[in-house]
Amino acid sequence: MRTVDVAVIGGGPAGLAAGYFLRRAGADCVILDGQGDPGGFWNGYWNGYWDSLRLLSSAEHSSLPGWSMPKEPGQDRPSAQHVAGYLAEYERRHDLPVHRPVTVNEVRRADGALEVVGSTGTWRTRHVVSATGTWRRPHTPDHPGRELFEGRQLHTVDYRRPEEFAGQRVVVVGSGNSAAQLLAELSEVADTMWVTRRPPRFMTDDVYGRVLCDTATRRGPAGALDDIVMVPGVRRARDRGVLEARPMFDRLTRTGVAWADGGEWAADAVLWCTGFRPTLGHLDPLEPFDPDGGVPLDGNRCLREPYLHLLGYGDWTGAASDTLLGVGHAAEAAVAPIVEDLKTGQRDAPDARGPGVQVGENAL
Repeated sequence: MRTVDVAVIGGGPAGLAAGYFLRRAGADCVILDGQGDPGGFWNGYWNGYWDSLRLLSSAEHSSLPGWSMPKEPGQDRPSAQHVAGYLAEYERRHDLPVHRPVTVNEVRRADGALEVVGSTGTWRTRHVVSATGTWRRPHTPDHPGRELFEGRQLHTVDYRRPEEFAGQRVVVVGSGNSAAQLLAELSEVADTMWVTRRPPRFMTDDVYGRVLCDTATRRGPAGALDDIVMVPGVRRARDRGVLEARPMFDRLTRTGVAWADGGEWAADAVLWCTGFRPTLGHLDPLEPFDPDGGVPLDGNRCLREPYLHLLGYGDWTGAASDTLLGVGHAAEAAVAPIVEDLKTGQRDAPDARGPGVQVGENAL
């Protein structure tokens, strides 16, 4: 068994940002990453992104603390491969103590400390930062008729490129950036139908770079980060009249989708761009959840286990904490009380009571 001050679970952007601030403060920490290579979701280790995926903002405004992302030659917005390379170099430059691949099976209490039980051993630690993200838990709603539909159903993580849908009829479900971007490119080769539970909200065409970063971290007047960013492909789709969303269908049928008013639309495929859920099963032994499945938090600190901190799961763990735009600010805020505790050695845990925080969907 190894002993450290802080164990960070997850080696994606959130875990690396936390590691940066911990190392800068002199904390003895370890970062446990379940993947075999650096880069988190962005390295495609488990084929979690589509071919055309790019950041919503430019490299200069999408950086982790301590080192700016270099610009990708010839590109306004970095590709997934460029981001993965940046994250790998970020680890190296800051000499972050990443161990991989390590599958964390559970975090448990043990004699006044926490123990992180992984596939390569156990770490005894004072604090745990869980930064496992959401990409391994794609969410597809249990919509009526799903079992009846004879066409193809896939989630965002299953999609790669539009050519495989050429000449088909495709329903795209979802009101976020992923749905709009995939709808835009699918509509160039297929007959598409866009359906949403709420009317989609669009940012203005000029929301890029620093403006988008400010919007993400401070919720400026330009919109919220889960509003659709008008990247070039989405603008072209708008100009072609593609961005006209219909209300969510009531059920799937054997051959397509149907609404309560009798309307139907035949389809070959349904693409569910319906978000993700946090990967938190390793925390089950600590029982941090409220009856609704949320995690009561005070900032990033878990109220039911005050030496457990959550980071990178969306706005409920810091504004835009699940994006390169916002994770630096969120990580600094999450690490600050940990560093203070390590300095003072204060063992009195705060009152473990508080309102539940609901788990929400993730936005790209």
